[in-house]
Amino acid sequence: QLQLVESGGRLVQAGDSLTLHCAFSDHTRNSFAMGWFRQAPGKEREFVGSITWNSDRTTYADLVKGRFTISRDNFEKVGTLQMNNLKLEDTGVYYCAGDRTFWMTRTRSSDFDYWGQGTQVTVSS
Repeated sequence: QLQLVESGGRLVQAGDSLTLHCAFSDHTRNSFAMGWFRQAPGKEREFVGSITWNSDRTTYADLVKGRFTISRDNFEKVGTLQMNNLKLEDTGVYYCAGDRTFWMTRTRSSDFDYWGQGTQVTVSS
């Protein structure tokens, strides 16, 4: 069973940078792709980005492309979402998720079977 725990969310100002982490544990030691999603109040959960197990491919949503960077360290068992030049519309609960199709960077929430509890990011003006 893959378990994911996000951390790092907090209140920041527009233009700031923020790093989120996703610590993972898996007694099966099976590979998985990692995705990041977010959900703003009153809106559906949306795709932010994803990365394959061996980090050879990343995919980003157009809204964050060029500002956000996803990475992972499988030895340290942590994934990272680096967010730069944050905007008001980046506010939301950020989730990391696991997809056993580890060689692909899929984008739909239904593709991911494992989810963290989320961490709140609030961007103020």
